[in-house]
Amino acid sequence: MNPEKDFAPLTPNIVRALNDKLYEKRKVAALEIEKLVREFVAQNNTVQIKHVIQTLSQEFALSQHPHSRKGGLIGLAACSIALGKDSGLYLKELIEPVLTCFNDADSRLRYYACEALYNIVKVARGAVLPHFNVLFDGLSKLAADPDPNVKSGSELLDRLLKDIVTESNKFDLVGFIPLLRERIYSNNQYARQFIISWILVLESVPDINLLDYLPEILDGLFQILGDNGKEIRKMCEVVLGEFLKEIKKNPSSVKFAEMANILVIHCQTTDDLIQLTAMCWLREFIQLAGRVMLPYSSGILTAVLPCLAYDDRKKNSGIKEVANVCNQSLMKLVTPEDDEPDEPKPVVQRQAEPNPEDSLAKQQGTASGGPDGSCDSSFSSSISVFTPASTDRAPVTLHLDGIVQVLNCHLSDMAIGMMTRIAVLKWLYHLYIKTPRKMFRHTDSLFPILLQTLSDESDEVILKDLEVLAEIASSPAGQTDDAGPLDGPDLRVSHSELQVPTPGRTNLLNTSGTKGLECSPSTPTMNSYFYKFMINLLKRFSSERKLLEVRGAFIIRQLCLLLNAENIFHSMADILLREEDLKFASTMVHTLNTILLTSTELFQLRNQLKDLKTLESQNLFCCLYRSWCHNPVTTVSLCFLTQNYRHAYDLIQKFGDLEVTVDFLTEVDKLVQLIECPIFTYLRLQLLDVKNNPYLIKALYGLLMLLPQSSAFQLLSHRLQCVPNPELLQTEDSLQAAPKSQKADSPSIDYAELLQHFEKVQKKHLEVRHQRSGRGDHLDRRVVL
Repeated sequence: MNPEKDFAPLTPNIVRALNDKLYEKRKVAALEIEKLVREFVAQNNTVQIKHVIQTLSQEFALSQHPHSRKGGLIGLAACSIALGKDSGLYLKELIEPVLTCFNDADSRLRYYACEALYNIVKVARGAVLPHFNVLFDGLSKLAADPDPNVKSGSELLDRLLKDIVTESNKFDLVGFIPLLRERIYSNNQYARQFIISWILVLESVPDINLLDYLPEILDGLFQILGDNGKEIRKMCEVVLGEFLKEIKKNPSSVKFAEMANILVIHCQTTDDLIQLTAMCWLREFIQLAGRVMLPYSSGILTAVLPCLAYDDRKKNSGIKEVANVCNQSLMKLVTPEDDEPDEPKPVVQRQAEPNPEDSLAKQQGTASGGPDGSCDSSFSSSISVFTPASTDRAPVTLHLDGIVQVLNCHLSDMAIGMMTRIAVLKWLYHLYIKTPRKMFRHTDSLFPILLQTLSDESDEVILKDLEVLAEIASSPAGQTDDAGPLDGPDLRVSHSELQVPTPGRTNLLNTSGTKGLECSPSTPTMNSYFYKFMINLLKRFSSERKLLEVRGAFIIRQLCLLLNAENIFHSMADILLREEDLKFASTMVHTLNTILLTSTELFQLRNQLKDLKTLESQNLFCCLYRSWCHNPVTTVSLCFLTQNYRHAYDLIQKFGDLEVTVDFLTEVDKLVQLIECPIFTYLRLQLLDVKNNPYLIKALYGLLMLLPQSSAFQLLSHRLQCVPNPELLQTEDSLQAAPKSQKADSPSIDYAELLQHFEKVQKKHLEVRHQRSGRGDHLDRRVVL
């Protein structure tokens, strides 16, 4: 510093002392400056006051010499003390040079700057609030200072400033929020602690409504919640807890829509505390905001669904519980009104929707890490920050496209947990119930994955999947002229071919050629998707034989409970009639026959087939019979069920012309076992009426002759030995009465034509077997059963 330079009104002694390296001498100079400024104040000499402050600022505080800077800082503090309540007129000139010294490389100088600013603020009190942003910015940097003395000094200044803000009602919150939003993303733990402490203070001031600006800082708060420091995480939890309490108290003033995507993003993080906290917030938002959250359903589901598969035994079980509540609450928001086209339901609470572009840019820029459990990165980025297409204030519309995309994605992911898959299927079922017209626009895209889900390992998943498929197949909203393209030409059946005969039409049971085309039912409870479902289900059984073996019976039985059993058997039989894979057709017919004869779900259908008294039951028998011909033994069992004993005997007579294989004899063995079951109690009782049931006895003897000397042979032989001698059963009344003829076959059924059809089908089977194994490879082995 030039010693000859004029620093008036500062005396040479003051200047010399301010530049001294000893603190005590600089302090003496500060006292002299204070005395000098007081005189200027008394004289109301503002020119000299400004000149003194400017000299201390430019020549000392901003000097290149460290001791001069220290002198300038203590001199500026002395000026502030001397000015007293008038210091507010010169605060800009007093504060700016001090804040510049906050960036000094010398830690001692930073400490002196903090001390000087403390004295300035202490004198000015509320007058410093217009300069709050620059003070906060400087303090946020000192909070992360590596020097403990500087940090300690900054904490004193910080407490003083908090007291001033708490006492004042003139705090400019609007001007402060942009700075807070910027600083809240600091990664330094001390800076984060500083930010959190200030948010707590501002939240505690009654005159400051920080809740209005919560969307600006919520993402940053969740970032801080993931800090490694336990104390900082605890402080952040407290802040978020206070905000949530206030939201519950004043839901009408909360900007739920602007914060929805922020929560969705943090619900997908890998940090358990962040995820649990965000999920709890999301739960409250759904319950408090109601339908306002509907436009964000796809993003919410992206976040919530993976959490439902969490292990109950692990620490994240709490997340699963909250996620389940979120899922159930969101599902309840969907109502039948959402199925009304172009008529969005107005929300009770009116609030501005966020700008989609601002929301997207802000959240993508601030979110940490990728979504947890999302299907893929591109999908997650587009769905988890879903925003409504419209920024209108009043209407809320359910956007099914995004929801169905999320559900489809999770259902397609075979690695996803069982509970998540069940939840997805529950959602689909709920949407088909509440919004069927809109959902059927997506059925063609959902149908393949729903069919694929039938191969799931979990029975619960399959049950829910069948409920969805049954709803699709029976909903009136799915009644169309064209159910869409099928998955292959080999099982293509047009809807026009599947109709029930009408009373005015010619009896179709006696026609030849395309018999069975007209046998499939079409009731008001079934739509065009029903036939597509049956065709594709059989096709899946054909391509995935393990599914048929392990779950085939289970699936068909459940469908018989969910849908009309007669429709299912009628349509499957009609489709199998055109099946080109004869081996599969035989296996499928055997499966259907076993279900028909043994399942409690088919009790009513069995009773319908026992008598064949109605035209409908006769149509059903003919349709089943034509497909059952793919398997000779099942055809006989169908005749036993329908009490067509004469025709059963005629069929067994034809068995002599068939290729008797091990599989064939095994099926005969199973039929004998089945005859001994409760399902055929009526048949066994009819053996007592020998005179009226001769063909039943002949048919059973025919089966006996087919069997080798096995346990089944012995079982049937013992049963036939119990058949009484008809002469012993005659009474005097029966001798005098006219002889009764046996129960006549249904006159409207052309049994001769059915027998010809049986021979034709079996001939095809024989040709196929010979093509596979070579002509002459005839199996006529006896088997020990």
